Formats: sequence, C-alpha cells, structure tokens
Amino acid sequence: MDTIKHLFLSQFKTFVLVSVSMLFSIILLMIRMHLTHSFFYLFLVWNLFLAAIPFAITTYLLSFSKPNVWWLVLCFGIWLLFLPNAPYIITDLLHLKMGNTSLLWLDVLVVLSFASSGLLLFFLSVLDMKHILKQYLSTFKIKYLIFSLFFLNGFGVYLGRFLRYNSWEVLSNPKYVFEGICDIVTQPFYNQEAWLFTLIFGAFLGIGFWVFRNLYAQQPT
Repeated sequence: MDTIKHLFLSQFKTFVLVSVSMLFSIILLMIRMHLTHSFFYLFLVWNLFLAAIPFAITTYLLSFSKPNVWWLVLCFGIWLLFLPNAPYIITDLLHLKMGNTSLLWLDVLVVLSFASSGLLLFFLSVLDMKHILKQYLSTFKIKYLIFSLFFLNGFGVYLGRFLRYNSWEVLSNPKYVFEGICDIVTQPFYNQEAWLFTLIFGAFLGIGFWVFRNLYAQQPT
C-alpha cells in the first residue's frame, strides 16, 4: 500500500495530465453526440480504453522497485501486444469523410483530441518502459529496442487499420494473424503499402517521442 501511495504521489502530475486529456476528449464527444444526435464516434471511447492498457501496465510495473525478470517478460509481452492501440487512434481521422459535414470542425476536434490522448499515453508508457528496462539492459540495447518499437507499432497499426486484426486475435486466432504477417514479410513487393506505412508511421512515432522526451525532461519536478 505504501508503495502504491508513493507511486501515486510521485506520478501525480502525470496522472492529472492524462486524466484531463482523456476527460476533455470524452466531454467533446458528448457535446458532439448532443448536437448531432448521433453515436457515430462512440467507438473512440473503447479505442481510448485499449490505448490506456499499456500505460496501466507500465504504471503497475513502476510500483515495484525491481520486478521479477520472468514477470517483467510476461508483462512486456502483453504491453507490446496492446501498445499499437495507443497510436492507432490517429488513423481514426479516416472516419471524418463519413461524419457530419455540417459540423466537420467539431468532428475534427473530437478525433484529434482522442488521437492526442492516445499519443500521450503511448509516449508516457514507452518512457516508463525505458526507465524500467534500465535495471536489466544496457543503454545501448535499450536504445535500439526502443527504436525498433516505433516501427513494430507502425506495422501493428497497419495490421489493425487495413487488415482489421486486433490485439485479441493474437490469442484467439494466432494462425490467422501469423499467415497475414507472413504474407506481408515474404511478399514485400506485393505489399508495398504495408512497408511504406510501417516506415513512415514508425518514423512519425520516433520523432514524436524524441520531441516529447526532450520537452518532458525539461519540465520542473
């Protein structure tokens, strides 16, 4: 209990920042629903919940002074599985073409607010995982692990958005997911869009994290 209390106090500003961001997104959505009498973007709440899972995992791991190695490996696997859900919300901007055109500006704000919350959760979770891994890996290994994470997440977002896979299917139907991934990997020339999306989206996440990390490090404690 004391450990959790200490964690909450030490991360209080972060929790407030995340809570305000998520609450504002939901309030905007409620305003949109009231004005348009439509539940079209209600799925964003579920997407935001999925985006919060990796952040919850790293927050939980931070409650331990040094987690057991095997427990960390398990948690890291689950974390990695759900992590693409956080930046995935950015691609929900594609739904704008199906929204209410009379209030397009509001639709843009709603989706952008949820996407911003997803990115915030993503960057904070990666930053926390980087801090956790420092107890087990060298700086060199962590650097390249984090670097590869951005492109893995770019690939994961592609699988979710365009091939319509979700995190649960890795467990419920792994053969189906594995076959889809193998097709992209073994036939790159027939899946150029997948590789292009992965590289560009991964670079977007990497640069975004670099900017966020440097700005976050400059904030007074």
